[in-house]
Amino acid sequence: MTELWPYAQRGAPAFGEWVLARAVSPRYVAEAVADRLGPYGRSLVALVVHSVLGGALMLLGPVQLLSAVRRRIRLHRAVGVVFALTVYASMAGAAAYLVRTAPRDAFSGPAFWIVLTTILVGTVLSVTFGIFAAVGRFPDLHQRWLLLCYGFLMTAPLLRLEWGALPWLLPGLSMADINRVAVMHLGSVVAFGALLASRALDRRATVSGVRGTWVPTPVLAVVHLAGAAALAWIVRSYLGRGSEGLRLLVAYLIPYAVTYAVLLVRQRRAGRDGRSWAREEWRLHLAALCLAPVLSVGATLLFGRYMGLDRGTALSAGVAIGCGMLAFAATAAVSLRIVSARELVEREGPAAPPRSAPGPVTRVANP
Repeated sequence: MTELWPYAQRGAPAFGEWVLARAVSPRYVAEAVADRLGPYGRSLVALVVHSVLGGALMLLGPVQLLSAVRRRIRLHRAVGVVFALTVYASMAGAAAYLVRTAPRDAFSGPAFWIVLTTILVGTVLSVTFGIFAAVGRFPDLHQRWLLLCYGFLMTAPLLRLEWGALPWLLPGLSMADINRVAVMHLGSVVAFGALLASRALDRRATVSGVRGTWVPTPVLAVVHLAGAAALAWIVRSYLGRGSEGLRLLVAYLIPYAVTYAVLLVRQRRAGRDGRSWAREEWRLHLAALCLAPVLSVGATLLFGRYMGLDRGTALSAGVAIGCGMLAFAATAAVSLRIVSARELVEREGPAAPPRSAPGPVTRVANP
């Protein structure tokens, strides 16, 4: 929240830069801010709005979660209204900056501009779908969308933590290079965290109306094959780019592999335990994760063709947005699964089992 003060007033205290210069080096910080005066100066008011409100959202998010867990309904609703309005206002500031800043002028270049734009869209859509879920009395879906929204918001502080931590693992890199490494996995990490939190809050073994699976074994096998082929293309492309390509590839593959292993094990364990709803949600997200490299390959080709990006920049942009976008798609698929289940139960009439959507979701307050 204080990062932009020096850009508004020369000589103003720069607390973040002071900490980072001592955690890494003064040169590391000086190189990062040397060319930022122009791009930030053109959108300073918008960036101040975005940054200050973004900092407020970091505080409001835990309040929202705790009020839901402890069933403080009135507090949850009141803070929820403030949270949603703050998201829209903060993202409006970010949108104003991105519109006024050419992709080549963004910090770390066009790939970073594309990642920021994707996060902005994902954040706004997540909070919007969360509001719709609350109005429609789907507290389980409301919880999932708001957790995903908060995950996207958390990319900002996590990136700043990586500014200080990654130079110890990768000495000699500039902050722009650190950014390129960080965006390889931040989308995957925050979306995975949101999924783990959602599953921890939903203890239902089954959901009325959810029968069978939308991802049968043949479909899962096909998406695995498609994902493996796309992943091989990504690996080959990065290995052809020397040490920088290897560095970016490792930053992408390690979190991807960990996420894949957890999803695979959890869906199998849920199936053995007879928890069909948990199995279905893990399975939908597993299929989406397998398809993330396919989306990345397609996005890489589109960015190169229609945005005029060089092969390396287009590849980094495509890979950086793949996991986050497919996690969003998986959450949408989970939502459709719940909505269709409710409609099925209502069509079957009074003889059908009682609807389980709002009640049995443990520790989640009704909106």
